[in-house]
Amino acid sequence: RWGIPHHMLLLFIFFIPILGLSNGTETEQDFTWHLKKIPQIVRERTFSLDSPKFEANTKLELNSVCGIECQRKLPVPSLSDLKNLLSYETVFENGTRTLTEVNVLGAVPDPAGNTTTRRPSRKKRQIYGTDSRFSIYDKKFMTNFPFNTAVKISTGCSGILVSPKHVLTAAHCLHNGKDYVKGSKRLRVESRRQSKDSTPSFQWTRVKSTHIPKGWFKGVSGDIALDYDYAVLELKRPHKRKYMELGISPTIKMMPGSMIHFSGFDNDRSGQLVYRFCSISDESNDLFYQYCDAEPGSTGSGIYLRLKEPNKKKWKRKIIAVYSGHQWVDINGEQQDYNVAVRITPLKYAQICFWIHGNDENCTLG
Repeated sequence: RWGIPHHMLLLFIFFIPILGLSNGTETEQDFTWHLKKIPQIVRERTFSLDSPKFEANTKLELNSVCGIECQRKLPVPSLSDLKNLLSYETVFENGTRTLTEVNVLGAVPDPAGNTTTRRPSRKKRQIYGTDSRFSIYDKKFMTNFPFNTAVKISTGCSGILVSPKHVLTAAHCLHNGKDYVKGSKRLRVESRRQSKDSTPSFQWTRVKSTHIPKGWFKGVSGDIALDYDYAVLELKRPHKRKYMELGISPTIKMMPGSMIHFSGFDNDRSGQLVYRFCSISDESNDLFYQYCDAEPGSTGSGIYLRLKEPNKKKWKRKIIAVYSGHQWVDINGEQQDYNVAVRITPLKYAQICFWIHGNDENCTLG
């Protein structure tokens, strides 16, 4: 629960996730980043909208969203649906707002629909039994990769650096489904870097613009809004730290030990960067369900894992999901809870990559 020595942290980060590969079938699996052809997101037209009111309250725990049972019943989105859901709003630092309509090329609907794969286990509360989170105190870890990619957002969430000028986070950290939250008009991002005397320093950077997919604006009680709980922030000036690349989210069986990792700024540990890892319990086409110990404040963290690079012996970390937070859902008339993350599917990869680069030329493979 508290800060831990260097050698112990190294053990948890680099070796523990592989210890789950104990039986013969799993050790023979190919845990490799396999590049996939990415659909194209093409901008069709952009037009101005009225400025938001910026009056919504930040809500880090969502109610009545589409949960595990609900996901099974969702229809496969048509091409027309995808064009609507992947159109996006952009809000600029001066409060102006635009809507960009897009076309989607090369998308192949999944005939299986929103099926889920379930592993037995259901627990309760945001801290499940013994608190397995680790506070990162040591400056050598805090200001170096991968921990230096985690950032704090001024609305109370976390995020992760995905380019020299972009941060990936959760949409509901900025918008409640109806309006933008208070403080998001003058949004800032705090990152940590190593100063000349080798001590960590904190730097706030203003946000130039924010992109949110239209799918989120169906509202948090809409059928598939949670599938689109992600956003990208463009910073006013580039940072000089290493960022983490995007990856296509693999299925549970393609993850070493089914383990994921993420770091964020949990509210109950003020000023501390908190790291955790755990195994995925369930998955649908768009969501991961897990019981990683987490508290509000870590919402929006980038979830990552390590796989081998193709034709190389090196292992590489990539972001494969965005932590949406602790959710309560209505299942057969009863409230049940879990921690959920939005998977980076090929379509979401295409959109996030498009936001980062402004075109799809650098987003053909992922």
